Amino acid sequence: MTHPLFQQLSQANRPTPLAERLRPQRFEDVVGQDHLFGPTTPLRGLVENRQLVSVILWGPPGVGKTTLARLMANHADAHFSELSAVTSGLADIRAVVKDAKDALITSGKPTVLFIDEIHRYSKTQQDALLPHVENGTLTLMGATTENPSFQVIRPLLSRVMVVQLHPLEPYHIRQLLARAQEALEDCAPLNEDVLGYLVRYANGDGRSALRLLELAYRCTAASEDNQKSIMVELLEAVSGQHQVEYDKDGDAHYDHASAYQKSLRGSDADGALYWLAKMIAGGEDPRFIARRLMVTAAEDVGLARPTALMVATSAAEAVERLGMPEGRIPLAMATAYIARCPKSNHAYVALDKALADIQQHGKSYPVPKHLKDSHYSDAKSRYGHGEGYQYSHNHPNSKQSFLPDELLGTRYLDVDGFTP
Repeated sequence: MTHPLFQQLSQANRPTPLAERLRPQRFEDVVGQDHLFGPTTPLRGLVENRQLVSVILWGPPGVGKTTLARLMANHADAHFSELSAVTSGLADIRAVVKDAKDALITSGKPTVLFIDEIHRYSKTQQDALLPHVENGTLTLMGATTENPSFQVIRPLLSRVMVVQLHPLEPYHIRQLLARAQEALEDCAPLNEDVLGYLVRYANGDGRSALRLLELAYRCTAASEDNQKSIMVELLEAVSGQHQVEYDKDGDAHYDHASAYQKSLRGSDADGALYWLAKMIAGGEDPRFIARRLMVTAAEDVGLARPTALMVATSAAEAVERLGMPEGRIPLAMATAYIARCPKSNHAYVALDKALADIQQHGKSYPVPKHLKDSHYSDAKSRYGHGEGYQYSHNHPNSKQSFLPDELLGTRYLDVDGFTP
């Protein structure tokens, strides 16, 4: 067993990771998550009043879950204990509970127990937290990348506030990189290609961008002017990923979406999967991709296989619940399914014909009397509403008309070209 003195010396000689050095010490320095700290948000009120409540911080990696937990504990002048659900167990929970009770007696200070990846705790381990959260011995702050509604037991979930964090936007990543440049004093200014690569590589994960920058920095030799110039080629070599030319805010965004939808419409699963991969690699918002899938399922598959829209909608819901990178799997499944479905645009073409008649050709007519609402008193006897209408279930062979008299005989749906 290593002597504690040598453990301390080893830790003292170990460089602090860049992401840890840049961890915000004040709420004002937190990057992103603006939706949590608006003037009327519950979390903002709790922070300003220095109140502690148990929370589950749910969001993708590298968006500030640990930072927020530490800041909330520090702001309320509480002890902060941290466990990882991967490496800790019941004995560790009991030890924290004992220390928390002692702290309340000796100093009157509350204890915040932060559990990283709390979704990895078993039901028994989560059950063990319940009485101590309920009686106030501990304030629980758990971090998870999984939907807590599915991964945290109901009794514990009912005792906490669930706070959802969002992926960082590109401009948030750039803010972090600007701070990193200041911290790395001999790092030459990062050019736009390098910044763009780091932003795309991060895909909303600030810690990921800082780790890659730090690794490249350590691999770079200083020039004659004692400056380290980081190049895209080095980032590619270090990360094992080639730079993807993709601008989410420019023409590439729409060009790739167009190629993706046209491949789906053309029943080319390989083409659709390639453009899906290109968008994912370029850091495209998966929710945007999911919306394109739903549009294609309705517009191009349509009545030929109505279940395609259900598949696309389920994929979109799965992406919301899973996040990335796992969300790529339901996207791929739905992409392959919709590409291989038979195609029909009969429904929306028919609707567009009707809209054109109404909006462009002036064929906007009132509802015929026999189709008007007749459920209220005097509707039929006084106004003649519903007079002559035959209930279709009782008269399936009735030849009554459901169009205005001026449009009798008009066909919008191409019934000869499609049979459901």
